[in-house]
Amino acid sequence: MKFLDGFWLLKDGVKPFSALQVTSTVEKDQGYDLQVSTRPIRHRGDTLGGPVLQIGIHSPTKNVVAVKLQHFVHNNPNPEIPLFPDAAPVVDVSLQTAPSGHRQIITGGLTAEITENPYTVTFKAKSRILTTSGRKYQSVIDVPYRWVQNSASNSSCLATDIGSNPLPDNPPKTVRYLHSELDLTPGTLVYGLGEQFGHFVKNGQSIAIWNQDGGTSSDQAYKCVPFYITNQNYGVFIRHFGEIDVEVGSEKVSRVGMSVADQCLEYYVIYGETPLEILETYTLLTGRPPLLPAWSFGLWLSTSFLTDYSSKTVSTFLEGMRERKCPVRVFHLDCFWMKGYQWCDFTFDPEKFPDPKAYLSEIKEKYNVQICVWINPYISQLSPIFKEGVEGGYFIKRKDSTVWQWDLWQPGLAVVDVTNPEARKWYCDKLEHLIDLGVTCFKTDFGERIPTANVQFHDGSDPYKAHNAYAVLYNGMVFKLLERRLGKGEAIVFARTSAAGGQRFPVHWGGDCESTFIAMAQALRGALSLTSSGFAFASHDIGGFEDTPTPEVYARWVAFGIFSSHSRLHGSDSYRVPWVYGEDQASYMARYLDTKHRLMPVSATKTGRPVQRAMFLEFPGDRSAQPLDLQYMLGPSLLVAPVFVTEGEESNYYIPEGTWTSFFHSERTVEGPRWVSEVVPLSEIPVFVRPNSILVLGPPGIGKPDYDFTSSLELRLYELAEGKLSIDIPGTQNGETAGSIEVNRTGNSVEVHVKDNVSLDSVAVFVKGRTIGNVQGGQVEAGLVKVANDAKQITFDLS
Repeated sequence: MKFLDGFWLLKDGVKPFSALQVTSTVEKDQGYDLQVSTRPIRHRGDTLGGPVLQIGIHSPTKNVVAVKLQHFVHNNPNPEIPLFPDAAPVVDVSLQTAPSGHRQIITGGLTAEITENPYTVTFKAKSRILTTSGRKYQSVIDVPYRWVQNSASNSSCLATDIGSNPLPDNPPKTVRYLHSELDLTPGTLVYGLGEQFGHFVKNGQSIAIWNQDGGTSSDQAYKCVPFYITNQNYGVFIRHFGEIDVEVGSEKVSRVGMSVADQCLEYYVIYGETPLEILETYTLLTGRPPLLPAWSFGLWLSTSFLTDYSSKTVSTFLEGMRERKCPVRVFHLDCFWMKGYQWCDFTFDPEKFPDPKAYLSEIKEKYNVQICVWINPYISQLSPIFKEGVEGGYFIKRKDSTVWQWDLWQPGLAVVDVTNPEARKWYCDKLEHLIDLGVTCFKTDFGERIPTANVQFHDGSDPYKAHNAYAVLYNGMVFKLLERRLGKGEAIVFARTSAAGGQRFPVHWGGDCESTFIAMAQALRGALSLTSSGFAFASHDIGGFEDTPTPEVYARWVAFGIFSSHSRLHGSDSYRVPWVYGEDQASYMARYLDTKHRLMPVSATKTGRPVQRAMFLEFPGDRSAQPLDLQYMLGPSLLVAPVFVTEGEESNYYIPEGTWTSFFHSERTVEGPRWVSEVVPLSEIPVFVRPNSILVLGPPGIGKPDYDFTSSLELRLYELAEGKLSIDIPGTQNGETAGSIEVNRTGNSVEVHVKDNVSLDSVAVFVKGRTIGNVQGGQVEAGLVKVANDAKQITFDLS
């Protein structure tokens, strides 16, 4: 929200009451409770009236300081973003008085220093100022309605559509906001705030934390997350489920402003030595991404949306993919598995699927696929189960207790009230029946257009907070059902919308995009923005959703899509099987898919680190890497540079410092830091391995991502430096570690130790100008070490 006309003047009618002076301080175990006046206190007469802000500053866990502003103090209506849902906080806090007399909260490497007159809070690390909330940075602000009528919530179709809001309230004359600002020191770059499709670096942008269904080509977003991370060793989490207006240097160019039309505004400053440490702490606060089934990292194939879903088409596709060595691991049936006009009724269309259980069983057994079906939380008035929902009170209601309905998407649709335990049970019972038929997972579509105007929720939730929270509650409900039925580590949804904490219920795809290079870049920016916001996994519609891609766009997108955490072929009115775009496309896909299978996509989700990582997350000190949004790291070791141009045009990508080795052409190395400009063939994608990395690959041609990760492994060593490296090897689907591999280089001597229930087939070494000699524990064959049976120690020299 912008309150100013320039820097000095207020917009007409805007009245701020800014926090000026601490009048009372109470020390608590983990911080201080402050009473802060919004006028100078010169005598007792100045204490009459308000506003007076109640401000709590405390440390909930190590390296985090929270600031909570309250105007009128009361019980905030649900829902709230839960804290520490998976693990206990790490309490590490000391309350001290600085030599200046100012109060300090010290936690880990972070210090918050409070001055009382004027009231300010400065956040420091290692004697360096990270950011400051200075004089008059925190305020209660009264704003004439005309300045807020174009906010995301007020201008949404949910507020303006006559079906959604037939009797709108008269707007208030004034809207009261709580507002807080933090300085942007010179050189500070801001990232995150959920899945945003615009510029990856958020400086200069106005961002509304308000989920909307706007596609990937607009300033709207499906997954708005009130968390941003900077290149200056800190991030900020705003703990509020409602609409938050974030001005990232877009009102005052030297500050981030955050405002809510509410009586409470709470934010957490999170310190970390690296960006990945900041993400670990943020996901400790809001929840870790879980371990996912290994099969989910394989190829997902959809029927597409408006196309033919017949059993003949499905069998032809699955057979064709297998013949071309592009095995599908998850087959997805989109909307029309149900009858048109009846979404959702959770019943297979009997004309297309007369015996769904037998049909699903047949294709699962024949093609080794898991089954995903499309669902959403909207129930059409023409659905056979609509009456059940009305009579049971399972839908969101208007304030007059009638069911909220409108005609967008499905005729007279209603929305399941996920705050109602009975409604959740009713909905999950429908899904349980589908699981009994053989469905393994659900594409939990929609959930953005949740009404707010003149509606009520079963549990009394504030509709403006429930709007964003709905996505987390909805996906969590389905995810937990799958977890209960299939077991921990076997649950996955394919969701479009989410919010803070939603990383606990993956996976999420990027929504409706066009079939162009421009849209492909949007999909990547959205994914990198999301994974910079605490989400470990990201996906998108390979080839684009709307329209049909050209063969060149398809080839480039397939490469990018398979080198993403989750890979799904899906379109709207055209298919995405490769031979539609030329038989050569299948050979490209087969090569990439075999590589992905071999790489065993084991992610460090126990610590909240994403699989697909923006370059700045791995190279925070490299200023050239900080703004990059057209390439990324896949895990800590692989640099992936998708190509966004037609064949014959030059592509550009950046290589950080060190000697990097081409994954597909190991004879090629690039010395960084440098930019590479080259023409990339349609059959290629630049993938480079970071120096001083170890990769563990499964057997070639394995044909699936879920196999025994402990045997017949190939160990690859790239540009080894002096010292030790190690990697854990998972042994079961629940993420337990079966063993590990440790590599130690001392001078020209290399030792490989294989621990516990892990066995190696071979070791390949890629160190420029060096060859392998004097091998013990194996023998050299075709340039690599063929490991002796059951050898647990392999040594060799580099010469």
